[in-house]
Amino acid sequence: MKERKFSDNVARIDISGIRKIFEAAGSDAINLGLGQPDFDTPEHIKAAAVKAINEGFTGYTVGSGIPELREALSSKFQEENRFTVSPEEIIVTSGASEALAIALTALLNPGDEVLISNPGFVSYNALTQIVSGKAVSVPLAEDLTMKPETVLEKITPKTRALILNSPSNPTGTVASRADIKALAEIADDHNITIISDEVYEYFIYEGEHVSPASYSDNVITVNATSKSYAMTGWRLGYVAAQKEYIGQMLKVHQYIQACANSIAQKAAYAALTGPKDSVKVMLDEFRKRRDVLVKGLNELGMECALPKGAFYAFPKVSNSSEVASKLISNGIIVTPGTAFGSEGDGHIRFSYAASMKDIEKALGIMEKVL
Repeated sequence: MKERKFSDNVARIDISGIRKIFEAAGSDAINLGLGQPDFDTPEHIKAAAVKAINEGFTGYTVGSGIPELREALSSKFQEENRFTVSPEEIIVTSGASEALAIALTALLNPGDEVLISNPGFVSYNALTQIVSGKAVSVPLAEDLTMKPETVLEKITPKTRALILNSPSNPTGTVASRADIKALAEIADDHNITIISDEVYEYFIYEGEHVSPASYSDNVITVNATSKSYAMTGWRLGYVAAQKEYIGQMLKVHQYIQACANSIAQKAAYAALTGPKDSVKVMLDEFRKRRDVLVKGLNELGMECALPKGAFYAFPKVSNSSEVASKLISNGIIVTPGTAFGSEGDGHIRFSYAASMKDIEKALGIMEKVL
């Protein structure tokens, strides 16, 4: 048989380290590695999906998403995020993952550079490489946030975009308003686009969520219902930007996706327009779990600052790969910091989107084996 040839871009990337660990985990393992709320989707959202199915809403929708959902999102951005986009400047996508992919595909030519935090979410580098872009590492400051002065040092004539993620995966940090504003000004001054991944916006314990689009038009805002409403499996995201961006992204979206899932769109509309009690319940519970986990990690000798947002702790750990392997072999699934970039070495990511019982059990096992 002749040797098969594949895309060099795809051959150069690997399966996500998070996904590898998740799929290899035993059924009885304590999973502190997966970034997925352990809550069920709220009943009113599920009821809207069932209603849509029973009414036969099972065909293609308008490519950019059903009008009522985009109208609700337009209002959400105005009221909560303090920037204005019309329903025509929004595309409903198959999760935030598709939103990121179509944004990068629309923006990049081969060799164009994208500034990405290191450590940072695993998808950013891979998606950039798939479309022949060049991922440029931006080391984080001591407080694990991206600083405007460091970004400025990394800008070249080939810089096309900056990916910003606040609250952050994997660090749990929240960018300050001053830093967001400064990054928006840099984007304007250097004619680069900020891709702002805001999927954890509702999970903030200290500080505030600030959308860079409230300061600049050179922003593509990416979000989803996945984390906010415990809808990870529904695969429903959205992207908002000025019309010239949307026009290019819509072309990519229509060829790779046609439209987001019709049933999930109806469910998302119910999430956006219905009661938000579930969000507060999750936020309060995550705060309690955060406090227990971080206290326990520090007592075990892991230097761990209190995360300000999302649901991840990212402690410093000597011999982090060795410690992560030891924990995994003892039935505690965690993610080595190196899965998020070279600067993640010396850290482990713990997700506290797991039950309090599991967190306390995991801390008990760690006390014995570390």
